[in-house]
Amino acid sequence: MTGSAAPSGEYAVVVPTPGRPGLGACLRALAGSDGPGPVRVVVVDDRSDPSGASPTAAVPPSLRSRTVVVPGGGRGPAAARNAGWRAAGDVPWIVFLGDDVIPGPTWADDLALDLAGASVATAGIAARIEVPLPPDRRPTDAERGAAGLAGARWTTADLVYRRRVLEAVGGFDERFRRAFRADADLALRVLDAGWTLAEGRRTTTRPVRPAGRWGSVRLQAGIADDVLLIRLHGRGWWRRAEVPRGRLPAHLAVASAGLAAVGCALSGRPRAAAACAAGWLAGTAEFALARILPGPRTRDEIVTVVLTSALVPPAAAWHWLRGRLVHRAAPPHAARRTGDPRSAHRPVAGERLRS
Repeated sequence: MTGSAAPSGEYAVVVPTPGRPGLGACLRALAGSDGPGPVRVVVVDDRSDPSGASPTAAVPPSLRSRTVVVPGGGRGPAAARNAGWRAAGDVPWIVFLGDDVIPGPTWADDLALDLAGASVATAGIAARIEVPLPPDRRPTDAERGAAGLAGARWTTADLVYRRRVLEAVGGFDERFRRAFRADADLALRVLDAGWTLAEGRRTTTRPVRPAGRWGSVRLQAGIADDVLLIRLHGRGWWRRAEVPRGRLPAHLAVASAGLAAVGCALSGRPRAAAACAAGWLAGTAEFALARILPGPRTRDEIVTVVLTSALVPPAAAWHWLRGRLVHRAAPPHAARRTGDPRSAHRPVAGERLRS
């Protein structure tokens, strides 16, 4: 990177990583971007087992003198981001990047323009996220799901926040142990505090990661976070955060029909069991077709979608019930206007890289 940012435009970059291989590509793209570079890069080592290769090996030489590695403890993205921005030093802006994204070639110049155009009420500025899909075929269900990030609001795949805003609202809520919903929660608290959020001009690419056959089933664990968001921000949080509502009501209905079919069969009511089973089958078939028809319709894709379409509704119902149990005592978020925030954090000990 070339040039130097004015003090009001100085920024640090925070990149949490659970040890994914894309970290090196992300940091190399950051180092090679034209424009004023970060005053510090904080890599948060969020591996649950840090006995393997250290993330320091992924840091390019041009960034080593400005890079600090801090432990995350494997407590999830929200806790890792908090550890990162608190270790970033006294800089006006904190840029959060995912370890699986690739900043564009003019990213730093575009970020400087984003920061220069921020009003005094602007708390954060989101990047434009691009998710490349195969040009020669229809995308799979998993690829279409990953591409949804391109339209997501306030995702920390690439999002810059004022440090004093993070201090004022307390940073990310560490009860969110998975990505995305912690982003929405922070954005809602920032808006409630009287700040605004903006969309910037910089562009970042997030390649589609392999999800595996059962990826859509594993993703249902995030529904417990949706329950927490309802507890904190009310049932209208979807609209305020501009997040798609999803198929949870349909999943609950299908799972209930399947459970009722089993219950009726065990209690000796065959007609009721057949009616409930028909409802379960119709709901499962509709879900599968909605995922198969827009896709490539290959044999492997159809098998994957059919199998997971039967498993996703009960998984969604299970995590919904789990969320209601775990977060049953969570009090609603109390909106409050923030004045001039005062720092209340303690720095995290980190490992400074040598050039």
